[in-house]
Amino acid sequence: MAVLVNTSTFMKEVVNSDKAVLIDFYADWCGPCKMLSPTIEEISRENGDIKVCKVDIDSDPELAQQFRVMSIPTLVAIKDGKVLKTVSGVRSKKDILGMFE
Repeated sequence: MAVLVNTSTFMKEVVNSDKAVLIDFYADWCGPCKMLSPTIEEISRENGDIKVCKVDIDSDPELAQQFRVMSIPTLVAIKDGKVLKTVSGVRSKKDILGMFE
């Protein structure tokens, strides 16, 4: 299950995570975000070595701004506190998992 993250929990959940982290920047009103959501949940269930976090850009615009999110959905792969890759738009599960390679 994906963890909902905001500015106050970001340090604990993302930066200090001992796992690789996938952040899904989304909004409830976003059609493509809804299309991507089942894939994100599947990755969360099937990959114990990746922590999946979601950031609602409407409730937490500061984090979206910090990661320069211009369109949603935007996915950010982070490992050891460093951004590996950022992509926007609906992606396949294979493409998303490939962000960590």
